[in-house]
Amino acid sequence: MVLWILTFLTIIVLSFSLLVRTEVYSALSFKIETENKYLAEAGMQRGIMEIFYNIANKSQKVVIEGREVLQTDGREYSGAVGDGNYSFRITDESGKVNINALSDNTRIIFYNLLINEGIPGEKADIIADSVMDWKDADELHRLNGAESDYYMSLPAPYKSKNSNFDTLEELLLVKGMTPEILFGEEGKKGIAQLLTVYSTTNRINVKTAPREVLMAIPGLSSDLADSVITLRETAPEEIIRHLQASFGKSYDAIAPYIGAEDSNTYTIDALGYKEDRKKGYSVRSTIIIGNNNKYRTVYYKSPA
Repeated sequence: MVLWILTFLTIIVLSFSLLVRTEVYSALSFKIETENKYLAEAGMQRGIMEIFYNIANKSQKVVIEGREVLQTDGREYSGAVGDGNYSFRITDESGKVNINALSDNTRIIFYNLLINEGIPGEKADIIADSVMDWKDADELHRLNGAESDYYMSLPAPYKSKNSNFDTLEELLLVKGMTPEILFGEEGKKGIAQLLTVYSTTNRINVKTAPREVLMAIPGLSSDLADSVITLRETAPEEIIRHLQASFGKSYDAIAPYIGAEDSNTYTIDALGYKEDRKKGYSVRSTIIIGNNNKYRTVYYKSPA
């Protein structure tokens, strides 16, 4: 009887010990995640501050050390708060491919983007045509596209939207698109970071476009894309003239695809972490800059 009682008590003690250990690790994990989240939010606010500083000083002729204007082409910057760290990227939405502004003439940019990301030509045609069909107002599908008749035949049927995309995640409803293509997988980036639904232009801003987007512009070579990125550091106002000189009489062929107008819509990706970046917390926000030093958030994701 004594042995049975001791065995029973031992089991209770061990169970209680395991429960306490689990609670301690759970609380510690929650504490670390919360700290990293607020570090990421600090990076987000730093990014917003830098955008306003960029707008106020974009025409400065003399750059004072420590007061440089940060680039809005997606390059990474970092900072620290106490014993924590954050990194952030500011991306001008006008430098991305606006899927809502795609037409049959500019579809080639989206198609090239897919091809450059390793998507086979046949599948790239299906995705590109299906994107066009999803947002147009009719039920007539293109050669490789799809409309409601296709989507209604799926195990979980739904109709084609026949209207603009509200978010990039909506692309997952389009024929041919997969999470791996859109958001990437281990060792490979997706195309989501190169697309937008918030830009107000149908042209690519060559002053801020990522290299992958520049390479999707018809006729733009790898060397020319690198020279455009280099000019951003020294003479961003010369980029269009540089492209005109490089293409010569052929410039009219790419002119409909490119621009260099200032934007008021930006996406900030921020990561907060203490020591290990891989265990950090990420947030993403898209903001539109208004008048009187105000902004509004049109997209927010946490964790991103």
